[in-house]
Amino acid sequence: MKEHTFTLGIEEEFAIIDPETRELRSHIQEILEGGKVMLKEQIKPEMHQSVVELGTEICESVVDARAHVIQLRSRLAELAGRAGLKIASAGTHPFSHWRDQLITQGERYQEIVKDMQQLARANLIFGLHVHVGIADREAAIHVMNQARYFLPHIYALSVNSPFWVGQDTGLKGYRLKVFERFPRTGIPDAFESLSEYEDYCKLLVKTRCVDNAKKIWWDIRLHPFFDTLEVRVCDAQSRVDDTLAIAALIQAVIAKLYKLQRQNMSFRIYRRRLLDENRWRASRYGIDGKLVDFGRETEVDTRSLLNELLEFVSTEVEELGSKNEMAHVERIMREGTGADRQLAVWQHTHDMKTVVDQIVAETYEGLDVEAKHAA
Repeated sequence: MKEHTFTLGIEEEFAIIDPETRELRSHIQEILEGGKVMLKEQIKPEMHQSVVELGTEICESVVDARAHVIQLRSRLAELAGRAGLKIASAGTHPFSHWRDQLITQGERYQEIVKDMQQLARANLIFGLHVHVGIADREAAIHVMNQARYFLPHIYALSVNSPFWVGQDTGLKGYRLKVFERFPRTGIPDAFESLSEYEDYCKLLVKTRCVDNAKKIWWDIRLHPFFDTLEVRVCDAQSRVDDTLAIAALIQAVIAKLYKLQRQNMSFRIYRRRLLDENRWRASRYGIDGKLVDFGRETEVDTRSLLNELLEFVSTEVEELGSKNEMAHVERIMREGTGADRQLAVWQHTHDMKTVVDQIVAETYEGLDVEAKHAA
């Protein structure tokens, strides 16, 4: 793998929280004013003013990515603290209602709301997006086709959104259900070639379905402007360690599939309608359910399939230097996902504010001390 570095880019979306009420606060402007000086292009507003996105620079390794994520979170926590606010990272806010949130000013967001209407206003969710660098876009399309199979496995590990507007939804990952109301979401169909994918993007632009290909919001996409595969399926993670573990697993899967591709071997490509069955199961049960092994045509415990996946990428994990992160994946499998931890607090206290406190505490775990005190 010497000829290729599978660079990483990590984007995390955070909730801005009032520490008194634990509700979302539409205060992005206060944070952005300080943030633009401190974080420049790495901090961005989102459609709702109570959401802020952080994006790392291109990272050469998982170790590099960890340093970036910790630094960005620490700075954001500091900025929020100056405004008397906190940050929280989870797929949904446990009880705040989307109706109470202000939409960010600016043409882009106004256009989306004009186009999507209530779907946009209700899209109050927080995701983790992981970019893995692949310069050869033709190869990347084939890797994307194969990687689709693993999206439900990865989502099951990342579920962190059991609550929606104050209710226990009964799902571990409700965020995906909110987002899939948008068009051009979910697991994409397989593409025969790069040109087929590019023709599809051009057709959407030509017919004014979209103004650019960034409005294709699939769970995995060949990024229209960067030479990356972007996995967008995951819920935002509360703990830094969870973010890095999931990003490293995604990186290893893509590295493995790329390597197989170079050796003229490939993983089987399944139809979207089959993959959607596993996607639903992952959203409903997280790692506590079963996924379908389509090769064997049988249900298998999700944890068992995740163990198989770790075995599948073990050589790449060695090469990429992400053994610590895989050990943390195993910890999530033993101790539960973010959703499981939220639900445990809820079952113990029946107090949504305490659930928010837990998310906030985990979001600040491992950040630099100054940021903790500032917040």
